[in-house]
Amino acid sequence: MGSSFTLTLANIFMWKWQKELVRRQDMTCEYYGRYIDDVFMTWNKSENALKQILENANTWHPNIKLEYKIGKSLPFLDILLTNINGTLSTSVYHKPAAEPYVVPFISDHPR
Repeated sequence: MGSSFTLTLANIFMWKWQKELVRRQDMTCEYYGRYIDDVFMTWNKSENALKQILENANTWHPNIKLEYKIGKSLPFLDILLTNINGTLSTSVYHKPAAEPYVVPFISDHPR
């Protein structure tokens, strides 16, 4: 089991690592969001320019490698984000491997 400080240290490291990406997104009024190791960002320039930036970001640290998906509709955490003519639409997303069960409220399972 890791230290209780591990997540804090990882967040500090990722904040420093992602500063350049966030700066670029801020300059163009785009959105950049991260939750632990999942990132979502909007982009209105060419797909090739985005791929170039992401491939460049993969060289910033030997232990951090981005895997990315580019499309009009993408899952992020438990949300499916869809670009409909420049407007972002959201809906609930269930990962295919996730069991479709919910622990009953009255169970003794820790909350």
